Amino acid sequence: MIVVSPYYNEVAEGLLSGAKAALDAAHVTYETFEVAGAFEISAAIKLGSQREEKRGTDHRKFDGYIALGCVIRGETAHYDIVCNESARGLTQLALEYDLIIGNAILTCDTHEQAMIRANPAQKNKGGDAVAAVLSLLNLKRALYS
Repeated sequence: MIVVSPYYNEVAEGLLSGAKAALDAAHVTYETFEVAGAFEISAAIKLGSQREEKRGTDHRKFDGYIALGCVIRGETAHYDIVCNESARGLTQLALEYDLIIGNAILTCDTHEQAMIRANPAQKNKGGDAVAAVLSLLNLKRALYS
């Protein structure tokens, strides 16, 4: 499951392009969902991770979760709050619910920094988030198979 915030559209497009390319290269199926901002990503992942008990099964629809977004420093403390709480939310979900999450919520001082990190031909942080998820999925399979 990919959850992306298009708040900074160009940045989100780069992150999403890198993530999709990495998933496609690994022959992994996925669904993509948009949320308003970085702060909402963890809530969307929580919703997507709910077991399908109502459908008569007790498994999750998704094996892993990719968080894509960007927070750029402004003049207020809002940046610090969103950065800290979005990271805390993802970490809490991973630890409390045994979710495998790749975090590519960029926290940058400038739009230029964000574009470099999002660009698949440069830092490719969207692809890195996928690599993190695939690595943890392999570890989980090795430990529990």
